[in-house]
Amino acid sequence: MSDTPVIGVLALQGDVREHLIALASADALARPVRRPEELAEVDGLVVPGGESTTMSKLAVLFGMLEPLRERVAAEMPVYGTCAGMILLADKILDPSPSSQLRSSRGYPISGQETIGGIDMIVRRNAFGRQNESFEAAVDVAGIEGGPVEGVFIRAPWVESVGARAQVVAEHGGHIVGVRQGNALATSFHPELTGDHRLHAYFVDMVRASG
Repeated sequence: MSDTPVIGVLALQGDVREHLIALASADALARPVRRPEELAEVDGLVVPGGESTTMSKLAVLFGMLEPLRERVAAEMPVYGTCAGMILLADKILDPSPSSQLRSSRGYPISGQETIGGIDMIVRRNAFGRQNESFEAAVDVAGIEGGPVEGVFIRAPWVESVGARAQVVAEHGGHIVGVRQGNALATSFHPELTGDHRLHAYFVDMVRASG
């Protein structure tokens, strides 16, 4: 791998353009990824924010889900934001009352597949609906220069992590950032702020992976 790694952004749905810009500003060669053959050509991948159920269904439709699972299991560096965090979780909880029993047992939501890769349980839309979106300063372990500005839009939080996962950020008493090996996930959108330190951190993760 050269000093300019090739990093893809899963381009099935969501805020793809913003991640491509942020990665390019962090000295990566950024490109959209929609097909398995494009996935095979990248050194790392960003799974963007968007609508996690739609993204999971499109991943199945485009024949991407199993290749994604295989690359992540093989320790390809991956970074998920908001919906991307949900898709990188091993288990999902649904906040809706109709799913209360299923959620209490930590079962995945009906119809939603995940890529997995991080030993965590994530609750969807935990911070509220679209009109309850907010911004907040978040301290992230490993990021120098002070807190990053986190944009929380229908954001999830992490209910719990397993022994292999490391909590790297919290807000309001909830886990909003997790790293496990070459996998990183945040509840918030750093790509929407103009502060690209988290993307630079991920680019360094890709470089370090060799």
